[in-house]
Amino acid sequence: MYAIVRLRGQVNVRYTIEDTMKMLRLHKVNHCVLVPENPHFKGMILKVKDYVAYGKVDTKILAEILENRGRLEGDTRLTAKYIQENTTYDSINAFAEALIEGKASLKDIPKLKPIFRLHPPRKGHSGIKRTFQQGGVLGNHNTDINVLLHKMR
Repeated sequence: MYAIVRLRGQVNVRYTIEDTMKMLRLHKVNHCVLVPENPHFKGMILKVKDYVAYGKVDTKILAEILENRGRLEGDTRLTAKYIQENTTYDSINAFAEALIEGKASLKDIPKLKPIFRLHPPRKGHSGIKRTFQQGGVLGNHNTDINVLLHKMR
């Protein structure tokens, strides 16, 4: 499962890239989406790589994001009680584990919004004009995306 975080705004962005951002539901800066690992999403990620940070998320950070930033319709928080009542999972951690393994999807929780609105990272970005390999934050983080997501919790 990939986590994708939009880090750059929409001024002077080519139409095709902005259209791909809309398909990924990344309308604003610091929005995060979770997508499965398949060739369709991989191609979309490669197209917008200069505007987003992405990587493979682990279970612990995914559970933290669901607990802190998961919202239902009406802007109410996602709680373990809601998951127990409306799904077959008994906790947020169990659902996050099933999500990583591909046994579940975000649509399994009724009324869950597919976008996670994150805070700007604590202690700031290390630069949104350079790639991760060059010392910035854009592009592929692999498993280091978990560090960025923890800073943006």
